[in-house]
Amino acid sequence: MTLYEELKARGLIAQVTNEEIISRMINEGKATFYIGFDCTADSLTAGHFMALTLMKRLQMGGNKPIALIGGGTTLVGDPSGRTDMRKMLTIEDIDHNAECFKRQMERFIEFGPGKAQMVNNADWLLKLNYVELLREVGTHFSVNNMLRAECYKQRMEKGLSFFEFNYMIMQSYDFYYLFQHYGCNMQFGGDDQWSNMLGGTELIRKKLGQDAHCMTITLLTDSQGKKMGKTAGNAVWLDPDKTSPYEFYQYWRNVSDADVMKCIRMLTFLPMEQIDEMDRWEGSELNRAKEILAYELTGMVHGEEEARKAQDASRALFAGGGEGDNIPSYQLTEADLHDGLADILTLLVASGLTKTRSEARQSVLQGGVTADGEKLTDIKKAWAPAEIPAEGLLLRKGKKSYCRIVK
Repeated sequence: MTLYEELKARGLIAQVTNEEIISRMINEGKATFYIGFDCTADSLTAGHFMALTLMKRLQMGGNKPIALIGGGTTLVGDPSGRTDMRKMLTIEDIDHNAECFKRQMERFIEFGPGKAQMVNNADWLLKLNYVELLREVGTHFSVNNMLRAECYKQRMEKGLSFFEFNYMIMQSYDFYYLFQHYGCNMQFGGDDQWSNMLGGTELIRKKLGQDAHCMTITLLTDSQGKKMGKTAGNAVWLDPDKTSPYEFYQYWRNVSDADVMKCIRMLTFLPMEQIDEMDRWEGSELNRAKEILAYELTGMVHGEEEARKAQDASRALFAGGGEGDNIPSYQLTEADLHDGLADILTLLVASGLTKTRSEARQSVLQGGVTADGEKLTDIKKAWAPAEIPAEGLLLRKGKKSYCRIVK
C-alpha cells in the first residue's frame, strides 16, 4: 500500500484538485505542504490531531511540512463555521500563542534545516500595501463566487463584516506567497475550508500560469472535525495545565462505540492490518479498542509514562473501586471553607467536576454525584476538614468523572 493509498484507507481524504498528481507527489516524497493554524488560544486542542498526525505521516514519507502560524490572519479571524465574529487578539497575544503551538507540535514533527518549518504569515501580510493588494490580488476574485462560498453562508444570516470578508483573500495570498518563496506546492485543511483553499490554488494559476503545480487537499468532513476536540462544550487541550493527562485519556476512552474505530484509523499509527482485525470487534471488545485509542493518543501528547498512569487510574475507576494513585486530586484550601465547612457544590466546582455551581446543583439533585460510593441528594451536604479521610474523599460525577479531595 502506498502512502497516499494509506491516507485514503484511513479515511483522511475528503476532496482533492488532481488526485493523479497529488498521489504521485506524496508517494515520491516530493510534496512541500502547509497546514495553517490560527493562534486563537495558547494551546492546541484534540481537534488539531487530524492535522498533526497527518504532518507526521507525510514527513515520515519524505515530504516536507510547513506549519503556517496565522499571525496575520488571526488578527482578522476566520468566519468559517461561525455565527459571530471572533475575539480580536493583540499581536503580543498571538506571538505568545505561536510559541506554545510550536512546543506542542515538536512532539509530532521534526523541525530543522531540510525538515519541517514554522513560518508566520504576519511576516508578509502585515507588510502589504492595501492598494497594491487590491490591484495585484483583488482583481482575481469574483465577489459573486465568494458570496456563494460555504464558509460565509452562516455569517451572512447575522451579518458578515467587510473585515471578515477579506479572510479568503488573505488565506489565498498565503498559498501564493508560500509557493513563490518556500517552494510550497500543496495545501491541506479541513473540508469546510475548501472554498478558501481553492482561492489560493486559482490565484497561483492566474498569476503564474495554468501549468503551475499547486495542489489542494481537504481532510475529513466538517461534522467529524467539529466533533473532535470538544466534550460537553469545552475544549480538550493538549496543554497538561489545561487538560490533565488523565482527563485527556478519559476523553478518548469515552468516545462513542460508533466513533472509536474511525478515530483509531484516522489518528493512530497502528498498522492497517491490526486495525482491520479490530474492525471486527463487537460488544465488550469495543471497550478494549477505546483503551488502545486513549493510550496511543495520550502517549503521543504526554509521553508513555503519563499514558500508563492515566490507563491504570482509569482501569481502577472502571472496575468500580475508585482506587489508584493516579486519580486526579484536589487539595482543599481555606477559600473552600464557609463557617469551617466545605460544601458539596463548592467542592464539585473547585475540583473541576462541574464548571458552575448551577451545574453542580443539578448534578446532585439528579442523583449523579457520589462521595466515597454514597449517593448524594442534599445540595447542602458539607464536611469539616477533620471529617475528610486521610486518604481523601472520592467524589464522582456521573459514571466516569472522579476527583479525590485531600486535605
